Amino acid sequence: MRINLYCLSILFIFLFSNTEINAQKKKKKDELVRMHTPYGEMLILLYDDTPLHKENFLKLVKEGFYDSTTFHRVIKDFMIQGGDPNSKDTIPGNDGSGGPRYTIESEFGAGHKHFKGALAAARKGDRANPERESSGSQFYIVEGQKVDSIQLVKLEKDKNMKNLFRIMSEAAKQPGADTLAIKYQEYRDAGDYAAFEEWLLSIKPALLEFSDDYYEVNYSESDIKRYQEIGGAPHLDGEYTVFGRVIDGMEVIDKISEVKTNYSDRPEKDIKIAVEVEEWKRKKLEKEYGDIYN
Repeated sequence: MRINLYCLSILFIFLFSNTEINAQKKKKKDELVRMHTPYGEMLILLYDDTPLHKENFLKLVKEGFYDSTTFHRVIKDFMIQGGDPNSKDTIPGNDGSGGPRYTIESEFGAGHKHFKGALAAARKGDRANPERESSGSQFYIVEGQKVDSIQLVKLEKDKNMKNLFRIMSEAAKQPGADTLAIKYQEYRDAGDYAAFEEWLLSIKPALLEFSDDYYEVNYSESDIKRYQEIGGAPHLDGEYTVFGRVIDGMEVIDKISEVKTNYSDRPEKDIKIAVEVEEWKRKKLEKEYGDIYN
């Protein structure tokens, strides 16, 4: 009897392990989103490594949530923003403030960049939203501009110092951490920012133990090349969650960015959208659009 139970347990472990391995294998199909606009269609790939945002976006699309909403904010050479249910009504003043009454935890850790065509989640600013949680429905698609390597190198350093300073500021509010605030004030009074940066980097290990909310922005050679060639909005990297990208219909972004807008960046004429989910075989996607999963 003991032998039989032992054999059964081994068999169970074997079957469970195989299930886990099979689940980790590359999926054969994927769900993409096709967005219809008066200026053409865009086919959008959603990233698997931002599962919270992907699942939520697909859910809303399938429910018809986005149908007849508009791109309510358009800024040339920057981005086009939509996804607000308020944009369906006849009150332009409330556009940008609506949503499904919930937010989504940020997924900066995936590390996706704001290249042209990137689909990202809008959110409230840091003061009102210190956790940097995403809007439940509002999104933007990047147009941006071309960026040179010198700008990106400087931006990388500035962003990482800013994020480290944010963690230090939170740590300084904790009981018994008065020395952090005092030290910062000393450097501030002296106006010695270089020395402050050096000190901040020296305590980085301790700060990272305090918080897991630090995301370092790094630009690889391929990232730099892509920003140089197609452009984007790198100043948003590491601060907003990018969860997909346009793989077909990039020209639609350019057309929409050219429309006339008012003082609040709202298009003078509504740009309504209709969105649907399409199931694609991954092999077919890669055959038509190249190595889009890397």
